[in-house]
Formats: sequence, C-alpha cells, structure tokens
Amino acid sequence: MLDAVVQVSIELPAFFYAIVFITSLMVGSFLNVVIYRLPIMMENSWKEEYQSYFSTTNDEVKTESKSPFNLVLPHSTCPHCGHKIRAWENIPVISYLFLGGKCSQCKTKISIRYPLVELFTAAVCTFAAWHYGPSSAALWSVLVCYVLIALIFIDADKMLLPDQLTLPLLWLGLLLSTQSVFVGMFDAIIGAAAGYLSLWSVYWLFKLATGKEGMGYGDFKLLAALGTFTGWQGLPIIILLSSLVGAIVGIIFLRLKTDEAQSVNGQAMPFGPYIAVAGFITLLYKDSIINAYINWLIG
Repeated sequence: MLDAVVQVSIELPAFFYAIVFITSLMVGSFLNVVIYRLPIMMENSWKEEYQSYFSTTNDEVKTESKSPFNLVLPHSTCPHCGHKIRAWENIPVISYLFLGGKCSQCKTKISIRYPLVELFTAAVCTFAAWHYGPSSAALWSVLVCYVLIALIFIDADKMLLPDQLTLPLLWLGLLLSTQSVFVGMFDAIIGAAAGYLSLWSVYWLFKLATGKEGMGYGDFKLLAALGTFTGWQGLPIIILLSSLVGAIVGIIFLRLKTDEAQSVNGQAMPFGPYIAVAGFITLLYKDSIINAYINWLIG
C-alpha cells in the first residue's frame, strides 16, 4: 500500500502536494492546541514541582484532584460560554468561514488567528514539500516545519522555547544525519555543538558586560537543533538572517508611534521566531545562498 502511494506521488506530484496541504491544515488545527496548552502544562508542572520540593508536611504535598489538562483533554470549548466544540465546528478554516468567525452558541467572535495558523502551516509545509519534490526529505522537512511553527507562536506569546519541542528536533536532526537526509553526520554534530556554543558565548559575554540576559537558553537549543539540519555551514546564514530580520522588526516598532509600540520599546523581545524563520530559509536555500556569496566575492 505504501509503495503504491509513493509511486502515485512520484507520477502525480500534484497528488502529493495536495495530501501535504490537507494534512498540514489538520495539523495546523492541532498546533493551535499545542501553542495554547503546552505553556500552561509546563507552568502547572513547575508549580507542582515547587510544591513538592518546598512543602514541609505531607499534607502540603497533597493537591486537590484536578481534571486532566493536556493536549487531548479537556475537549475544546468556547472560552466565553463553555460550549463544547463539535466535530463539524472544528474543521480547519472551513468551520471558521461557515460560522462567520463566531461561536455557534453565544456568537462571541473567534480569533482569526486560528484559521491563519492553519493556513500558514499548510502553505509553508506545501512550499517545503514542493521545494524537495516527492521524497523522504520533503516529508521530514514538513515535520520540521510543524515544530518550528509551534515554537514561533509559543515564543511570540510566552517568550518560551519548550525543551519538549527543541530537544526532540535536535535528536531527529542527528538521527537523519546518519542517513545524510539533509547533511552528513559530521556536519550535523559540529552544527549542533557550534550552534549551541555560539549563542551561549554571546549570552555570557553580554551578561558579563551589561549584567543583563540578552537571550534565553531555549535560543541556544533551537540553533543547535537547526544546526543538525543545515550543518555548521548554515549557522552563519541563520545568525545573520535572524539578526537582520530582528533588527528590521525592531526598527519598525520604534518607528511606529503607537501605544503598543511604545510599550514594547525597552522590553525584551523574543528572538526564537527570527531564528526559526532564518533556519527554515537556510534549510531550503543554504547552497544557493553560499554559491551566490562565493560568486559575489569572486566577481
């Protein structure tokens, strides 16, 4: 059965891309859940660990029985009226359009971010699949995109890059390097080590010089993970692109004369989204960027 699907995908690339697009729409719906719930799950875990470490009596360790809260339970509900979202109301993009962007019961407006995340996931993953063509590399690149998209929005919301996402991504890159799916094992290992140590060094130099923390350890782990997919050769590109995009966004915020922009001024901004976007671009176009740079130097 699998061989038949692979053969059809090769003979009919449009079929392959359509499957990737539809699947990514559904995964994008799930990513909305991950983006919202994973930080809360982590906060709950931290609170429980704190209570267990610093409680002085057994009574203090005991916690009230709570309803399960994970990526599956409780079932999605309207945050305003508590209406349980039915299956037909949870079809990616289509349900949002059919409901007019409102809850079917209380008519409260549903954030447009949900369908946008779904469409963004489908578009980015389909583009990555098209770049590689029907192949195993295309499928793995789609999986990488899923993780990066979740990291982008979680970091944008909470300034947090969960180990639950960055570390599996790193190990996946190392495992794929044994088959040279994107880069060889040597380049992946050096890429992971150099990616982590480069930002770690910048972090400590900045902290020693200013007494402040310029970035978080999640940024180190994300760059290390991306280094396993792009190799050490892709790290300078990722760092330069992410810095460039971050600088442009920062200038835009400073130029905007709005209360929101002024509230952002002087506060920490997440760097993870820029690293993730730069990593995606480098994964797809590393060789083209390096060749263009060499030709520029020669010319």
